[in-house]
Amino acid sequence: MKRRVLIAEDHALLREGLKALLSADPDIDVVGEVADGRDAIRLAGTLAPDLILMDLTMPGIHGTEAILEIKKRYPATKILALTVHKTEEYIRETLQAGADGYALKDATYAELMTAVKCVLSGKTYLSPDVSEKIISGYLGGGKAQSTDSAWNSLTHREREVLKLIAEGRTNKHIADYLSVSVKTVEKHRSNLMRKLGQHNAATLTAFAIEKGLLSS
Repeated sequence: MKRRVLIAEDHALLREGLKALLSADPDIDVVGEVADGRDAIRLAGTLAPDLILMDLTMPGIHGTEAILEIKKRYPATKILALTVHKTEEYIRETLQAGADGYALKDATYAELMTAVKCVLSGKTYLSPDVSEKIISGYLGGGKAQSTDSAWNSLTHREREVLKLIAEGRTNKHIADYLSVSVKTVEKHRSNLMRKLGQHNAATLTAFAIEKGLLSS
């Protein structure tokens, strides 16, 4: 079954290019295109896409606001931010809004398709440049001591769960892998978000990258 993709991008030429690139993949069906955040929210409901490719700077509602609203209404919809912005503020706000991935517009076609497939499979994708920002400690606002303190508060099992979440594993997979119940995994996930001050799997993944959990 083809995966349904909605493109939200205000530049017509880039939008057409993205449509052509994505449509060349036999597993993807581009079901719609919009030029602003408000229409992205509306079509997320009427078209029920599996993935929305979301620009951040569009007229009307900003991309980050649109992500927040779409995730509130349709939490199962995956969202990959596609932007020129590399600043810590944009990265942090976009991931905290609920984006499942953050890719840059200077990416190659191969990288873009990797990002799309990664997010569609339930994992978090972060462009290499974005990962570098995270490793530099942006999630702690430059306060390494703060993130170190949060990291040190985690139990060994919580660190195991964090690594598995960052690898894109589902609660069911984690439960089977660790031989615990799904409810126990959900409790660990909740504790991780509370202790680390994160709000979703994307920001947990970013924290895990910063701490080097995915480097091995």
